[in-house]
Amino acid sequence: MELSLRRCILWLALAIGLIVAMAWAFRPPPVPVDVAEVRRGAFELSVEEDGMTRVRDRYVVSAPLAGRLARLRFKAGDAVTRGQVLARLLPVVPPLLDERTERELLARLAAAHAGVQRVEAEVGRAAAAAEQALAEARRAGDLAHRGYVSANERERAAASAAVAAKELEAARFGRQVAAHELATVRAALLRVRGAGGQDPGAVWEVRSPVDGRVLKLVQESEAVVASGAALLEIGNPGELEVVADLLTTDAVQVQPGAVVRIEGWGGPQVLAGRVRRVEPAAFTKVSALGVEEQRVNVVIDIESPPQQRAALGDGYRVDVRVVVLQVDDAVLVPVGALFRDGAGWAVFVARAGRAEKRAVESRSRNGRDAVVDKGLEPAERVILYPGNAVESGTRVEVRTAPE
Repeated sequence: MELSLRRCILWLALAIGLIVAMAWAFRPPPVPVDVAEVRRGAFELSVEEDGMTRVRDRYVVSAPLAGRLARLRFKAGDAVTRGQVLARLLPVVPPLLDERTERELLARLAAAHAGVQRVEAEVGRAAAAAEQALAEARRAGDLAHRGYVSANERERAAASAAVAAKELEAARFGRQVAAHELATVRAALLRVRGAGGQDPGAVWEVRSPVDGRVLKLVQESEAVVASGAALLEIGNPGELEVVADLLTTDAVQVQPGAVVRIEGWGGPQVLAGRVRRVEPAAFTKVSALGVEEQRVNVVIDIESPPQQRAALGDGYRVDVRVVVLQVDDAVLVPVGALFRDGAGWAVFVARAGRAEKRAVESRSRNGRDAVVDKGLEPAERVILYPGNAVESGTRVEVRTAPE
């Protein structure tokens, strides 16, 4: 009796062992996966686009009167000084003495007066804005020294002050140009009327309103030109800015004072820049694929010293990266580990040889990393690019562990 019981127990144990061995032998193998470690570090989100350089203050010198233009002696790149004679015109006397020409000049004189008043108002507004921005920058620096505000706030205030100073400089330059235009139109009107003993048929000299260099010759050879015809363009090539047309969906994230990195311009260094203005009006542009896109111009000041960009000129192509978000200390996870889970985000964490599904909160992502605000801790390992074979509880085998 006891022998039969022992035999039954033995056979039962053998059967259980065989079942366990078969289950072990035929169980699914672990899924090979790639993992990466969750880490802490600095996060940066940027918008990348092509841009083009341009001289910040460009002045188009035009003919104040209709007449015969003598051949210009200048070439592109030549330096000019304020008041220097750029071109000589021999007015066509009979048309200059008719009533229509005089009325046109009177209208231009009124427009020039209005332009001077408008520029004076802009100078006043820019001066007030620059003074306020400078005061805020000093206040932010004092608070940062005491530890009441962060270094980012201090840098942002300093950048705003620098942008306001550039705006004031541009407004003052515009005042010079407007005053020169007013003087030119007034002198042209005197010539037409023959006032002050001047001969209406005498040679008229067109002078430079500012110091700079010749950027472009619009009319180089001798020719008869109409009143207001462009003759040449002058400006200072050392004072460059960058204009990049961004998609409106990207431009809404860009704020004046944002940090910009300028690359792909042909030099070995990455140039530093800062957003000065996001223009308020967008325009339609057709892409290379024939798709209509709404874009907006973003104006960027180059902050790198001129000696680092001496070879950069007007109208050059550059690549710009506008930083729209910076987080100094964030929990980072590779974007390849994130996947959609309903309305939110989730990852698979590799723990003790198995995959553990975990919901996470991510506020921002770039091309490499994502910022995780909740759901993960540094040093945990997440599965990269999980496929359909990976589910919560699936056995996994780490294949590689990228840095």
